[in-house]
Amino acid sequence: MAKGYWVSVYPAISDPEELTAYNKLAGPAVQAGGGRLLSSAGRVVAHEAGITQRVVLVEFDSFELAVAAYESEAYQKALVALPDGIERDFRIIEGID
Repeated sequence: MAKGYWVSVYPAISDPEELTAYNKLAGPAVQAGGGRLLSSAGRVVAHEAGITQRVVLVEFDSFELAVAAYESEAYQKALVALPDGIERDFRIIEGID
């Protein structure tokens, strides 16, 4: 079964400290959904049209688990805490089996 991934790219973060409330809720929600954080706020080298801002990568055992974790009540509460000053490109993708 192919794994599922959350890929979040943050083109604009007005104040990184504003992510604190979201992170406190999102971390446990991701773990409860079976997600494993692979990358968060580490170094980035951007090429072509890429950006160097924060990139977050979360792995799930399946695409279906990744979708279910996003749709979970716990993660939806985390999304409410995501500040207005944050611009994010979020995708759920299926890995190659």
